[in-house]
Amino acid sequence: MASTTSITEESLKTALTERLKATHVEVTDMSGGCGQSFTSLIVSPLFAGQSSLKRHRAVNAALRDEIAAIHAWSAKCQTPEEWEKARAPSTQEGSGEPHPPLDGTVGGKVDGVNA
Repeated sequence: MASTTSITEESLKTALTERLKATHVEVTDMSGGCGQSFTSLIVSPLFAGQSSLKRHRAVNAALRDEIAAIHAWSAKCQTPEEWEKARAPSTQEGSGEPHPPLDGTVGGKVDGVNA
């Protein structure tokens, strides 16, 4: 099992890139650097033809030990085509460069965390 202190944005990014053959990964530590809450954007061709549930199950299986050692984890999973489409300029508000979901945060950090 992974040690809590060894789980970082970079270690999760490396694991996702290797284990899911991801072409783009963004991981954000939402816990102010203590490594207990992360959100992510994962782009992988392995997600093609999979439902959202199957994509999340694949991510959870790939990070089984890491997720067991942290408090909170969320992921946005896209195929390369979906990611490129989401990045395309649009006249709609809120479109453009996708990022990990920041729901439940204040300024991108978990409320009540000092950092």
